[in-house]
Amino acid sequence: MSYVLARPPSVQRSGLLGIVVALHLGLLALIVTARAVAPQIMAAPLIVDLIQPPESEKEPEAKPLPVIRPQPQRQKAVPTPKTPVPTLETTSSTVPADAAPVAVPAESKPSTSTQVSETLTQARFDADYLRNPAPPYPTLSRRMGEEGKVVLRVSVNPHGNADSVEIKTSSGSPRLDESARKTVHHWKFIPAKRGEAAVQSWVLVPIIFKLEQ
Repeated sequence: MSYVLARPPSVQRSGLLGIVVALHLGLLALIVTARAVAPQIMAAPLIVDLIQPPESEKEPEAKPLPVIRPQPQRQKAVPTPKTPVPTLETTSSTVPADAAPVAVPAESKPSTSTQVSETLTQARFDADYLRNPAPPYPTLSRRMGEEGKVVLRVSVNPHGNADSVEIKTSSGSPRLDESARKTVHHWKFIPAKRGEAAVQSWVLVPIIFKLEQ
């Protein structure tokens, strides 16, 4: 049995051919268009923003601790024991010492003016400008605690020097008496005056030896 293939009609073949041709044309047009239109890539400006790295937290600097310097301890000044100085009783300097009476003739009667001019001024030892030093306190007397008051009877010449020094009242200590007598013997005095003339006279010099408590 034989089979014979029937040819398709001409109209159908021409339709298929047209479709194939159209497909090829469309593909070709697509390729051409793709080559003609080049993709335009716009170069966008590159903006670089520098980001600073965060500052690392600085470690707090260690501040030096205040140095406390020990204050030097002030040594208390040890009071130097003062050397006791004998005290002079100047209140008795104006009291005249016992002197020999002066004989006055009974018949002669001095006038009033003569009596005024012959007024006797007692000798003095307590003037500041004389600068008489105080007697030194004997060392042994200080150790033994000896104190007392000595009264000296001094003969003062017209030049203001002590001719002689006698102990009228003792202090009870020979050391204190001798210290006072030796010192006063070198003192300067204001001589006594009768009127305007300097005369020889006696004066009492009291000196007190007393230790400070």
